[in-house]
Amino acid sequence: MQNNTLEIYKRAIRKKYETEKEGKYFDYLYKPSRGKLRDLCWLIFENNPTKEDLYVFSNLLGLEFDHSKKNKFKEKKDKFRPIETFFKGETDPTNIDAINMAAILVDFHPRPFKKFYEISKTEEIKPVKQIEKTKAVFEKKKKAEKKSKKRSFFRDFKNFFF
Repeated sequence: MQNNTLEIYKRAIRKKYETEKEGKYFDYLYKPSRGKLRDLCWLIFENNPTKEDLYVFSNLLGLEFDHSKKNKFKEKKDKFRPIETFFKGETDPTNIDAINMAAILVDFHPRPFKKFYEISKTEEIKPVKQIEKTKAVFEKKKKAEKKSKKRSFFRDFKNFFF
């Protein structure tokens, strides 16, 4: 179940990337490189990142986000290689933090994967209930049609003789 959901998460991020690469951050995403993705990451994290995004940042890069440590951050360019190859369609990353960072770079929601997974679990439950309700409605309609056919048969029979 989780692997299937992770694959759905990756496909959704890649789809979002395809639309975003021609958008606001075109210069960074159109032909992504490790350096461009690193610079985009810094730009995004300068503008009030969420607590979850900061957690992904520190897990992936091994350092806390701090405006005064930009030089230390610039040394982490190789950490963006799995994201670069993921966007280019060359590889399928297994590092969940790299996948979550890719989601941050294209502003995919819901993120991180844990939140996406929890939402997908509840979304799977809802359609099952809806299907059951739909079946019940169709069964009621079938019963109503049978009753109406019986009535119309007797009416037709009555009209035939009278």
